[in-house]
Amino acid sequence: MPQVWSSPVRFIECDQQGIVFNAHYLVWADEAVNFWWVARGVRWEEFNAHGIEYLVVASSLEWRSSARWGDTVEVDADLDTLGRTSLALRFVVRVGERVCCEIRTTYVCTLDGASTPWPDEVRALLGPG
Repeated sequence: MPQVWSSPVRFIECDQQGIVFNAHYLVWADEAVNFWWVARGVRWEEFNAHGIEYLVVASSLEWRSSARWGDTVEVDADLDTLGRTSLALRFVVRVGERVCCEIRTTYVCTLDGASTPWPDEVRALLGPG
């Protein structure tokens, strides 16, 4: 089941026509991924203390419509694929039922900067991939 993060569109996120500038969709996905991890019970501060982190290695975006100043965006975050050292999340940015953008981001697990398998504790919290 997707995890939902939401925020009102701020004036600073828009161009002069009141349309959200494209880079902010990735900012919203980044906010949503943090909420997604917490909702699954993954406490990254504990893993970070042992040198384990996750990094973005790729993102793709497909726009359907524009979010605008005054809208409230909701970002649905859901696991797409879970591999040995990477995972991909799918984000759907929407205003109500209207989809604005779909994002797919791939993250890789690292230990001291090198790719490493996801810890068993993380894998258990994510469930079957």
